[in-house]
Amino acid sequence: MIATPSTEPTLTNVIEKLDHLSTRVDHLATDVEKFNDRFSNYQQATQWVVQLAFTLIASATITVIITSVLRRQSKALYF
Repeated sequence: MIATPSTEPTLTNVIEKLDHLSTRVDHLATDVEKFNDRFSNYQQATQWVVQLAFTLIASATITVIITSVLRRQSKALYF
């Protein structure tokens, strides 16, 4: 009779695979935590850039309006 190798997983094989999967899950959890930190930093930086852009636009608009009003008043004084 020919002996065929058993294809059934042994308890040792299952434990080794579980250990391997546990290690991979831990590694993935660490990667996700790093990604979340980076994403949070990116989101905060984006908010700062948007806030700066709006501030610059508002400042430029106010400067143009004030300059225009002052020029009209100074021209009115000469006439």
